[in-house]
Amino acid sequence: MGSRGYGNLRNPCLTMHQPWASLLVYGIKRIEGRSWPSPIRGRLWIHAASKVPDPETIKAMEDFYREIYSVNGITDLKFPEHYPVSRLLGCVEVVGCIRCDELACWEEVPEGVRLEGQTDFCWLCEKPQKLVIPMEMRGYQGVYNLERKLFDAAVRGLCHVDSPLLVRFPLPDPRDRFSLKPGSLIAQSSRTKVSEVEKPPSLSAAIAGARAAATQFSKKESTHQNNRDQGRDASTSSVGREPHNRFTQLDARSLKGSDKTAQNGFLVPCSNQQQNQLDSAVHSNRGIGGTTHRGLNQQSQPPSKVK
Repeated sequence: MGSRGYGNLRNPCLTMHQPWASLLVYGIKRIEGRSWPSPIRGRLWIHAASKVPDPETIKAMEDFYREIYSVNGITDLKFPEHYPVSRLLGCVEVVGCIRCDELACWEEVPEGVRLEGQTDFCWLCEKPQKLVIPMEMRGYQGVYNLERKLFDAAVRGLCHVDSPLLVRFPLPDPRDRFSLKPGSLIAQSSRTKVSEVEKPPSLSAAIAGARAAATQFSKKESTHQNNRDQGRDASTSSVGREPHNRFTQLDARSLKGSDKTAQNGFLVPCSNQQQNQLDSAVHSNRGIGGTTHRGLNQQSQPPSKVK
């Protein structure tokens, strides 16, 4: 399976907390939830952060997936026996990115997949592969490039994963890999009514538990990110910056008066003024999807490491 580069991202990688990271490469998790649109299409490597998940978090997420899979009649889920940390675990194929409300009314995908969307943006993941032996490494904030020597070793250690429920997201235009960008489904369909399913108490409780588990790091990480932002704003001037060589992911609604080409999470060059607006407008939130990150990290300096 090949990889398509976007900017300098020849082998994009994303660091996630456990148990979300393993659930994704094991094919149990199909939707990676974020507060920002996916900046890539194609292969995405998944790295597990260093925090060891507590038993309550693991139980909450496993209960959540048992319940949403049971909606589609699947009751025998085989979860990972271990949730390793500080390891490269495998990869998935990101085939599109849509908003949560689009996923909720997308009748062409199984109901359990629709229930999985709990965040602003939903990255649609297919073709999970896991490493037979997870590789020790440190991660970084946002989507970053996997080092070439790690990539060369990892591609030789991948094995196919049989997902509990095989899902192939139907592309509105199979010839256009970006046809599933935020807003594309609403633009092509007159159906705006959100699909509703009568949720039994066990399902509602599982969703609430998963949301609580997913937000347990939000306050701490948000404070850490704000401190980093304030320190950067105080110490950074326009001298020495290279605005035309710096790219970032952005939501078109984040910037007033921005160029019309900067839409739907595509990568666009930012001026100093736009970057300052974006830095103050874009904030990561944590959802069912995993860890909190700011987005595509394409700075001239090395990105912050995730221990």
